[in-house]
Amino acid sequence: MLRLLRLAKILAVVFRFGLDEFALGHERVRWLRPLIRVVFFWRRLDRPRGERLRRALEDLGPIFVKFGQVLSTRRDLIPLDIADELARLQDRVPPFPAEQAVAVIEKAYGRKVDDVFASFDRTAVASASVAQVHFATLPDGREVAVKILRPGIEPVIGRDIELLETAASLIELVWQDGKRLKPKEVIAEFRNHLRDELDLMREAANGSQLRRNFRDSPLLLVPEIHWDWCTSEVMVMERVVGTPISQVAALREQGIDIPKLSRMGVEIFFTQVFRDGFFHADMHPGNIFVGADGRYIALDFGIMGTLTEVDKSYLAQNFLAFFRRDYRRVAQAHLEAGWVPPETRMDEFESAIRAVCEPIFDKPLKEISFGRVLLRLFQTARRFNLEVQPQLVLLQKTLLNIEGLGRELDPDLDLWKTAKPFLERWMSEQIGWRGLLRSIREEAPQWGVTLPQLPRLVYRALQGPPQHQLEAALRQLIREQRQQSQLLVVVIAALVFLIVLLVVFASRH
Repeated sequence: MLRLLRLAKILAVVFRFGLDEFALGHERVRWLRPLIRVVFFWRRLDRPRGERLRRALEDLGPIFVKFGQVLSTRRDLIPLDIADELARLQDRVPPFPAEQAVAVIEKAYGRKVDDVFASFDRTAVASASVAQVHFATLPDGREVAVKILRPGIEPVIGRDIELLETAASLIELVWQDGKRLKPKEVIAEFRNHLRDELDLMREAANGSQLRRNFRDSPLLLVPEIHWDWCTSEVMVMERVVGTPISQVAALREQGIDIPKLSRMGVEIFFTQVFRDGFFHADMHPGNIFVGADGRYIALDFGIMGTLTEVDKSYLAQNFLAFFRRDYRRVAQAHLEAGWVPPETRMDEFESAIRAVCEPIFDKPLKEISFGRVLLRLFQTARRFNLEVQPQLVLLQKTLLNIEGLGRELDPDLDLWKTAKPFLERWMSEQIGWRGLLRSIREEAPQWGVTLPQLPRLVYRALQGPPQHQLEAALRQLIREQRQQSQLLVVVIAALVFLIVLLVVFASRH
């Protein structure tokens, strides 16, 4: 019943703000427009369409606001008047009253707000879909930013997620491609990240991890988290000063090298993805500032993406093969990852990938639309039954955000030339001699524990225990040998390498 009521509200908002005009503009359904005007004769649509869309998304709640935030970065896909209006959703969502903010703080700490902070500004400096930020001063004089969760936000998001889950079930039921697209798994992934975003202790932990990953970095500054003042509903972090990255004219006036800034953004993204496997997945302009020293300043750590070693290796191989225009290798990487059926013809798959990717090479960013490229890749995926990988949905969203930022900063940026050297260096560190040494260094502490167990297991097996005990011991031995096989190969390879070096050295002396 609650879902039906929520669906009814969504439809009511759509018609109240005249959003039906977006759909009824299509020639196949244009004949419905006069009928809609007669039924909804009372509504006034004198405001611009972009403003009406923004206000509708604000009325519908956090999930719809986030959708508008993503759209606002895609000026190549939507009209500029709509993109400009949706950009206001990035940090100008109407704030909730200061009295509610104070009530959340006092409930979290069990004390009056004036007893917690030396000073607390009742006026919100930024307001987003899930929380808003106030400036304050700690008792020791440090200036901080206080992020406060919106009261009653969790049940609202929960109902919207339930609606999305219902829609996902219907998609799988009525659409032939539904199961391949895995909408249920995608929504489940989205639910997990939203749950993290509603717990500010988790967000604080994300920010702390990102700060540690980029400690003393010349590229990125992450504010310090003040743990003693953090709860699940309130997060306190260092107050930083910077200019929103969307204010390009102001950045130029400050002497910031905009082309260099855009290249730094690409390096930060690839460093997060391939070095750390931990990346900021909500990189719209409202969350990124630029400091006076030219460094990026990251804010809002509610949505972070993670990648496994397998995911990173797969992505690196695909990106590198793509930059080298080795479409055969791209096709093989998909097959090896099990993302296309084993009976897929590689020559046909390679040809389809080439048709999508080749036209965008040797072009500056202003002439490339990843949105359209992804659409063509989706059509190719459908043809070859490529399965959607839910764990990479956030990465795809982040890529679209990165492209939107790149267009704002430097439309002439050559994304391929900027990214290719970084990926080549990363791959050499993973599979070259540096990768061998790193693996030995990381795995060596395990050898002292696991290798001595092998002789004991062999001896126990040779003592002639009862058959069932022997079989169990052998199964245990096989399991442990399998676990150690990779380590043994690395050790043997390292020893052979060292012996060869000693022989060569001795032959020369």
